[in-house]
Amino acid sequence: MKPSEKTRVKICCIASTDEAWMAIRYGANALGLVSAMPSGPGVVPEDTLRRIASAVPPGVATFLLTSKQDATGIIAQQRRLRLNTIQIVDRLVVGTHRDLKRALPGVAIVQVIHVQGERSVAEAAEIAPDVDAILLDSGNQDLAVKELGGTGRTHDWSVSRRIRELLDIPVWLAGGLNAGNVAEAIAHVAPFGVDVCSGVRTDGALDEQKLAAFMQSIERPPHR
Repeated sequence: MKPSEKTRVKICCIASTDEAWMAIRYGANALGLVSAMPSGPGVVPEDTLRRIASAVPPGVATFLLTSKQDATGIIAQQRRLRLNTIQIVDRLVVGTHRDLKRALPGVAIVQVIHVQGERSVAEAAEIAPDVDAILLDSGNQDLAVKELGGTGRTHDWSVSRRIRELLDIPVWLAGGLNAGNVAEAIAHVAPFGVDVCSGVRTDGALDEQKLAAFMQSIERPPHR
């Protein structure tokens, strides 16, 4: 991201139309809607996801977070819900990102990379030519119950910066961001956008004060 460009903001784990509109009022460029996951916050029934997405105005991206690992299942899910962006939070094991793009013209494909050191750099570089953006998060796909987001943990931002410098597509940064650290994260990584869930929530609900503080922090340089 060029220094003059404004960092985009994605508010994730949106659970209702009221939460969606609160996020939009505070300047969110994108909303994350979470379908079935093995763990983590924010899972919402598909009929609710469809209702929320239908209320979002043009110009605001609606990200469908899916843990499905087969292209056919992801295609069917998007056609049911009609969100304009697919966020794949695990590795595909059946089908390819190119299959998704062929079947879903006009739908952006975003692949999550859970940053775990050097292998994450190689994984991002391999996938990047076939997707529209990469999102860097702090999950762990190797656990018995996979962590695929919403952990509230940060990861090694120096690795995130390397990935961002390596790629020619947008890179979103997630993982443990909040009003207290987001300006520093942006200064360190210079991502296309930032993504937050737990950092703007209290007892699972979107917290207007935390949301306002988060958005204000993005506009301020970090303390040195």
